[in-house]
Amino acid sequence: MDIHAIPYEDRQFVRRYTHHLDELRWLYMELYSDEHAFDWFSGMLYRLWKSRPEDLRKLDTEREARPDWYKGHDMVGMQMYVSAFAGTLKGVEEKIPYLQECGVNYVHLMPLLKSPEGRSDGGYAVADFRTVEPALGTMDDLYGLSQACHREGISLCLDFVMNHTSEDHEWALKAKQGEKEYQDRYFFFDDWKIPGQYEQTVPQVFPTTAPGNFTFCEAVGKPVMTTFYPYQWDLNYRNPTVFNDMCELMLNLCNHGIDILRLDATPYIWKELGTSCRNLPQVHTLVRMMRMVCEIVCPGTLLLGEIVMEPSKVVPYFGTLDKPECHMLYNVTTMASTWHTVATGDTRLLLHQLEQVFSLPKEYIFLNYLRCHDDIGWGLDYPFLMNFAQEEVPHKRFLNDYFTGKFPGSPARGELYNDDPRLGDARLCGTTASLCGIQSAREKGDQEALVRALNLDLMLHAYMLTLSGIPVLYSGDEIGQENDETYHLDPLKADDSRYLHRGTFDWGKAELRSDPTTVQGALFGGIRHLEELRRTTPVFDGSAQCHVLETGQDALLGIARYSRGQQLIALFNFSEEPLHTWLNDERPYLDLIHGTTQRAVRVTVPAGDFLWLLHTGKAETRK
Repeated sequence: MDIHAIPYEDRQFVRRYTHHLDELRWLYMELYSDEHAFDWFSGMLYRLWKSRPEDLRKLDTEREARPDWYKGHDMVGMQMYVSAFAGTLKGVEEKIPYLQECGVNYVHLMPLLKSPEGRSDGGYAVADFRTVEPALGTMDDLYGLSQACHREGISLCLDFVMNHTSEDHEWALKAKQGEKEYQDRYFFFDDWKIPGQYEQTVPQVFPTTAPGNFTFCEAVGKPVMTTFYPYQWDLNYRNPTVFNDMCELMLNLCNHGIDILRLDATPYIWKELGTSCRNLPQVHTLVRMMRMVCEIVCPGTLLLGEIVMEPSKVVPYFGTLDKPECHMLYNVTTMASTWHTVATGDTRLLLHQLEQVFSLPKEYIFLNYLRCHDDIGWGLDYPFLMNFAQEEVPHKRFLNDYFTGKFPGSPARGELYNDDPRLGDARLCGTTASLCGIQSAREKGDQEALVRALNLDLMLHAYMLTLSGIPVLYSGDEIGQENDETYHLDPLKADDSRYLHRGTFDWGKAELRSDPTTVQGALFGGIRHLEELRRTTPVFDGSAQCHVLETGQDALLGIARYSRGQQLIALFNFSEEPLHTWLNDERPYLDLIHGTTQRAVRVTVPAGDFLWLLHTGKAETRK
């Protein structure tokens, strides 16, 4: 592309493009060594910039001037399925006042692009990246929703499924017809020799429900790589056409008003024989180029990496401060460690995890959550747990027994996903409310158990809101929505227990959110109060210094935050008894929840409860 031929009025594009050109060309040619492909790629960037709507360009300029716009303590997210929450995209637009009432200004819409019914993996097998699933609306509806959200200060997040397409995608259909150009966009092999070599080193994602990493394509008589499910064909990013076209499809979503792109299954996108095909160096090259692509065309857009790995493999996806990759990452391991702590009443693993997170640069932004659309995998730090005689297989069995209610005295109600008895392994499904015991307490009519479950639910949300980053609610958690066991009756869902926590939002129960005597009102009001305290109290700013506190009690988690002359002591009691800790701090602290003042000398935390104690340099009571 000849940048000198670009009109003067498009100098904004030229400025951004030339700023990144040397590095972008270097990385691109390192992977592909194809000048013609890079020239097409550059022209595509200009074309997509030219077609970007004016309102989004204005937003880009505002966010360029304030690059830390998402790093404060005023953002609260909510993840939802459009169909479950409001039926359609226009329905979501009509519910914006409810989202504002929830304190939400970041909405993550689960996959909504066209996918084949019954072979979609919840929308993650995309058949057309340019078309919304007709039952949910149109691309114009998506853009209309984004405009409505932007008017109210709400950002939209959408999944970009980049590792694979549906077998019904146009490229896959042409590959099935024998067109080599399109077979080269995937991983087809003439026989099973090379696939067999891959299988020797590549782990299986779903060994019980989708064993193996290849599927035989009857249409052409060849095996094709399918890491996740047989109907999801892995894309070949060694082919520059794949990278070019996927970037164009990504930018098209940005041009429909998407503010945050969740890069699905990021670690898997580069395949290399003789490796695990996970987290290879080329993956980081691709993500770095995608970051630059967004900074050129749509700098108001953020990249959110989905890396469900141990911390040592997650953090590199931030890149470096001078060559960043993802803007944000999921705090996956902390989520799993949190539920481990609920079951065991032992905070030592969680403390170990938080120490690692707190030591990272403050520029690194995590999304913190208790539950999401997916299962809970027990990818815990078992070498650390071995210090306490916790062996992996029996410990995973205990956790799953506890959260499915099989363990004596457990109030939790969940179901297993991808149970593999051979390895003694399984993942867990269930809503926050049901895993906390709200469902079992209601079914038994046990009021005391219900109070304990509500306290646990609120304590976990307070803990999530204590962490730096962006807290994300799973739609329905704000009203204590329980498991939806009716999925067992749907033949298209019955084999996937993740639908247990993907039920239709209960708007009838949401009407009770203003009544504090109900489960819905207690949770909605409690969570909303916590969010408002976080938003208005400077110590929750993302730049705060954080460290764990030694409480002397394994069941008592302590976190300290320091920012702008304020100190917060946050204490969380995971036991069924009141716990005391000696902090020996004579200064006056304001109890943010109860509005009283106390000195942090001998502090008592009620059973299954928490404290937020704030020191501002003077004694005060909240009016």
